[in-house]
Order: sequence, then structure tokens, then C-alpha cells
Amino acid sequence: MAATFRGTTPEPPDVRPRLTVLSGPSGVGKSTVVAHMRKEHPEVWLSVSATTRKPRPGEQHGVHYFFVTDDEMDKLIANGELLEWAEFAGNRYGTPRAAVLERLEKGEPVLLEIDLQGARQVRESMSDARLVFLAPPSWEELVRRLTGRGTESPEVIERRLAAARTELAAEPEFDETLVNTSVEDVARELLALMDVV
Repeated sequence: MAATFRGTTPEPPDVRPRLTVLSGPSGVGKSTVVAHMRKEHPEVWLSVSATTRKPRPGEQHGVHYFFVTDDEMDKLIANGELLEWAEFAGNRYGTPRAAVLERLEKGEPVLLEIDLQGARQVRESMSDARLVFLAPPSWEELVRRLTGRGTESPEVIERRLAAARTELAAEPEFDETLVNTSVEDVARELLALMDVV
């Protein structure tokens, strides 16, 4: 007689990996963590944003950003072709939806490194995305990182600190929190969350 298992029907394997979104306050080290992680694991695909800003020396179209005109950005937004978008310093930035979905369909691990506003937009358009919050070891350490450059006026620093307080308050909206005490450790933890070993 065959054994019966009540309530333990195995779930079909989830073929498509979840999109992972890394966010956190300015100065917490998101770019540093991502750069370290991708050096060790280049198979993790980092989405390339579209932007209306002009290329800086050495930046390549399609590698660092997709450089688009204001009209092109208007069309991308109007047609729902961006997972998220935001405006910074008079320029707009956004994540092209099709490229992200294409990589996920192929079963590739996909990472977005974006700000809080973008993370909230991704949550609305892709509810199964995994949102990871990168937190500083302490408020004092974040203040040190934000003020340590010594290149900004007290007004600019105060604005950045105010923004950081708002961003830190959003931590409960995220699925996971990683504390950036060590770039290597956080990169390892992030890879584990993404099932990349």
C-alpha cells in the first residue's frame, strides 16, 4: 500500500529566480558591496539603468548606462517600459523592464542597486522581488562616511543626513536587512540570499 502524505505535496521548483533589489541610505556602501560581489561572481547580472544625463569620460553606452534623450525617456515612462524611475539633480534614471525580465526568464540571478524610491516602485510592479536593505553598523558610522569627504558645504551635508534619516526609517519595508560591517561578509550574505554559491 502506497504511503499517503497529507499536506506535504512538494512544491514545483521555482524555475525563475527572484529579482533582488539592494537599497539603503546614501553613503552605506551599496556600490562597493556590489563591485566586490561581481568581481567574485560575474554571473550575477547587474541591471544597467537608462539616464538622461550626458556620458562622463570613459562611460560607454549600454555598459555603464543607456544614455537617452528626454523624449526617449518620456516614451519609456509612458509605455511602462521602466520598472522604476526617479529624478536626481535634473536628470532622470530608470531600470528597463524588458532586460530584467529576459535575464530572469533565462534563470540568471539579477540584482538592482537602487534608491528607496526605486525600491518602492519595484515592490509595486514586481511583488515577488526580494528587497534587501543595506544598513550601516551605526548612525555615527554613517555620519562619518557622509561627512568624511570634506568636499561639501554644511548645508549639503545636513540635507544628506536628513535624507539618510528618512531612508533608515524605511528599513521595515524590506524583506531582509544586511549590516555593512565588512564588504566581504555582506557580499557573501547577499550571494547566499540570491542562491549564488
